Amino acid sequence: QVQLVESGGVSVQAGASLRLSCAVSGATYNYYRLGWFRRAPGKKREGVASIDTRNGNTVYADSVTGRFTISRDNIENTLYLQMTGLKPEDTAMYYCAARPGNSWDDLVPTLRQSDYSYWGQGTQVTCSS
Repeated sequence: QVQLVESGGVSVQAGASLRLSCAVSGATYNYYRLGWFRRAPGKKREGVASIDTRNGNTVYADSVTGRFTISRDNIENTLYLQMTGLKPEDTAMYYCAARPGNSWDDLVPTLRQSDYSYWGQGTQVTCSS
């Protein structure tokens, strides 16, 4: 089993920067597909960013490209989401997700929820104008 614990969510003003963290623990795998998702009030959960921990390849949703950066610390087993230029529409519960694996199919970064096996409980980000 893999456990994921998010942290770093707070209330901020528009234009602020914020970094979310996700601690990955439990069963130890060499490589993961790791991702950030979010669910805004009244909306479905959507993919934000994803990373292949084997080679660092990333993919982003159009709405956050250029503003958000996904990264990971393989030694600390921590996933990060650096968010800049926050907007009120970024207000959401943010979740990290993981899929361990070794093949390209298992690890290629994607924003599809069905491509992930493990989920955290979420951390709330609120951005006011």
